[in-house]
Amino acid sequence: MQPRRLTFATACAAAGLSLALMSPLPAQAAEQIMFVSQGGAYQKAQTIAILDPSAKKLGITINQDSVPDAWPIMRSQVASGKPTWDVVDVATNFCLRGGEQGIVEKLDFSKIPNAAAMPAEYRSDWSVAYEFYSSVLGYSLKKFPDAATAPKTWADFWDVQKFPGRRALRNHPLATLEAALMADGVPADKLYPLDVDRAFKKLEEIKPHITVWWTSGAQSAQLLNDGEVDMVMAWNGRISALAKEGAKVTYTYNQGILQSTSLCVLKGAPNLSTAIKFLNEAVDPIHQANLPLHIDYGPANPKAYDTGVIPAARVGELPSAPNNAKVQALMSYAWWTSAAGEAAEKRWLSFAQKK
Repeated sequence: MQPRRLTFATACAAAGLSLALMSPLPAQAAEQIMFVSQGGAYQKAQTIAILDPSAKKLGITINQDSVPDAWPIMRSQVASGKPTWDVVDVATNFCLRGGEQGIVEKLDFSKIPNAAAMPAEYRSDWSVAYEFYSSVLGYSLKKFPDAATAPKTWADFWDVQKFPGRRALRNHPLATLEAALMADGVPADKLYPLDVDRAFKKLEEIKPHITVWWTSGAQSAQLLNDGEVDMVMAWNGRISALAKEGAKVTYTYNQGILQSTSLCVLKGAPNLSTAIKFLNEAVDPIHQANLPLHIDYGPANPKAYDTGVIPAARVGELPSAPNNAKVQALMSYAWWTSAAGEAAEKRWLSFAQKK
């Protein structure tokens, strides 16, 4: 079933945001694009930090739409032969899958110098990393008040004798299989190609001790906040938001799984040349450095950390900061979009359904 499509106006209203504050450049601007993201606080933050400054600098209008799951609409728009979207902010694996299926444009990085200067593993023929977040081990400070004896690794999460308590994992194989392998002793930089049999064997070991298999970021945070679980795999921003509200929770970046959303351009985009100019501007180090001033996501362009825009204390909180990135595993979306990765996703369904 195709997900319910949300307009950006709806997302803004839900966030209590005035559209007037989010307006793009004047309508008379000669060039324009339709930019699609995921709505809510995230789209509000990127509008302030990246979209509005990019529109002003380039002299273009950036129209916006939002949808929680862009992939089926990307496919249907391209299939129609008359796409209306230009640039889409989406999970990196969908950009790669879109490239393989002829749904997104192949990028010419000679026209995107800011992206060309980024690490090779942060881009592909069809995508440019836009922001980073992490799947991390979070836990209750009420249950584990002493940092010296709190869980610090996925092996600790799996150790129900040394670290008793209720646990939750995501009901999805991405990052969960990586965590299982690290729990079984695989180094973070030696994960790929994933040993899927080994990962599922390790998951069978912890499965009886998982109280909840969560299906949304909000649910993962709520479980920890309400004390329904004592430790959880969750996205860093969800736990940091709770902590800022005073909840007795924290997390570690150690053995986190560093993940990204990326920008890609729809095949046959109506404003292709302008879309490419915007891609370059969106990963400009200054614009990228502005993003974490408004939301708990890390810039994708490492040069953002050299700008001086991000306060030192804030740098330490971000998933893609050099000191945090080096203790994590960088997710390989190329592996997840391979035949082996797709088979692992299908296998997950059987694992999840089996009692």
